Amino acid sequence: MDTTNATNPALPAQDTEERRIRELVARSQEAQTDPDVLPALHTSDLVLINLAGRRVFGREAFAAAMTAALASPLRDVRTTLEVDDIRFVRPDVAIVSLTKTVHDERPDAQGPSDFPARGAMTYVLTRDEGDAWHIALAQTTPIA
Repeated sequence: MDTTNATNPALPAQDTEERRIRELVARSQEAQTDPDVLPALHTSDLVLINLAGRRVFGREAFAAAMTAALASPLRDVRTTLEVDDIRFVRPDVAIVSLTKTVHDERPDAQGPSDFPARGAMTYVLTRDEGDAWHIALAQTTPIA
């Protein structure tokens, strides 16, 4: 994995920023069942496209969709994330490539899950003036 960008010395200290981004990814995975915490890790004007292709615009819409999903059998579908690559577009913008693994633990699931087992996920992160990274775009493409 190449997460360096030696051609632009103006970019932030790579090790520190990569560590902070990995911490954000870990927090997003840990908060996947907490509709109070996970949306706060995103920008207010977030765009999210989930594994099923549903597109959600904005943090408030995401929080509402998440709350509805957690009140359904989808509460038993969890995911894990693995960071594959981090690229800094600018000091305050990063593109994170991830592999999402789906764990369908719905008790009523009969036979194979209707969810793909894996997805290629992309986060576009922005760093605010308070120096915190937030997810501005989250997009997942199913891996056949």
